[in-house]
Amino acid sequence: MIDFRSPRTGRPLRPDTPHSLSDGERERWPVIDDIAYLRVGSEALAAAALERLDAGDEAGALVLLLAENDRWWPEPPPPAAQLERLVAGRERLSLRTAMELLGWGRVGDYFAHRWSDPTFTAGLALMDAHWTQPHSAFELACGIGHYLRLLGQAGVAAIGADVVFAKLWVARHWVAPSATLVCFDAEQPWPVALSVDLACCHDAFYFLGDKAGAAARLREIAPALLLAHIHNRAHPNLSSGASMSLAEVRALFPEATLYADEELTAAATSGRLPKPGADETTEAFAVAEGVPARSRPAGFGLPAPGAVLVRNPLCSDEGPQWPSPRYAEEYGARATFACAAVPERTVMVPAWLDAVRRRELLALPERW
Repeated sequence: MIDFRSPRTGRPLRPDTPHSLSDGERERWPVIDDIAYLRVGSEALAAAALERLDAGDEAGALVLLLAENDRWWPEPPPPAAQLERLVAGRERLSLRTAMELLGWGRVGDYFAHRWSDPTFTAGLALMDAHWTQPHSAFELACGIGHYLRLLGQAGVAAIGADVVFAKLWVARHWVAPSATLVCFDAEQPWPVALSVDLACCHDAFYFLGDKAGAAARLREIAPALLLAHIHNRAHPNLSSGASMSLAEVRALFPEATLYADEELTAAATSGRLPKPGADETTEAFAVAEGVPARSRPAGFGLPAPGAVLVRNPLCSDEGPQWPSPRYAEEYGARATFACAAVPERTVMVPAWLDAVRRRELLALPERW
């Protein structure tokens, strides 16, 4: 379903050892935990990791790759000893501890509680309204795999790509272990050849500089595109990235159905289809191209009957307890949960459907 190509020459890459891909001549790239690292601009790091891998030092190679982040991240990498502790404890540490050891700070807060933030529920509504039961899907800038996890649970063969190896590695061990994962820079030639039923990008498309190029590549690999939470330049926000105007979104996706983020979030929490349409006042836009809206919600993302549910960790008897003032400022006003009286732990039955939709009960990863 996926073939690898050199991001520099386009030549096919094939395994030459269990831990590397090669073009058959001099070019080699590392593979760790079945994650191919093909990031242009980081060839020296790739070579250093390969040297460790060739010497049988997978832990040392991991420490090197886990220290790298994207160009938007302003913090220095964590100490090597901290990453060594993470690598050694990957089978027993929690997701939150792993992200602390990676030094992710506010990004760690975002990932840890993304399961109930309004941008995530907006993406769920977009997927749900245009769900066609695809056999395969590709997610660009998949982060630590929140949507990949749900795609896998829906029986979809899911492929995720991100520019940050550490995020993919966290996805592999804590969130979406069955997904196919590849690390590359979407601003450079894509080192993958694939064909899937659905391509998506959630809360990340606005980070791309060459948005037209990315849209063209997504169209090449899938007939249907779903892009959620593209920041509106006319609306204030706290995120980095290059937001878009409504006119730019319409020009890039002239045949698409557009949605406003607030309407998607409201639809997700009430279990109805979202109403199409977006204007200059919305916080963010969503795009559905090449796939019609359903006549009723599909139920994408809802836990299966009997799935373990836990009370939203942001809830207390006194109300929401935000992980930071920044998180509260960014997500608090639009939170969909009211910290209702629900069990600390239960299983999915029809009686809990509304609490799940409001994100008062969550199906978190086992080692959250």
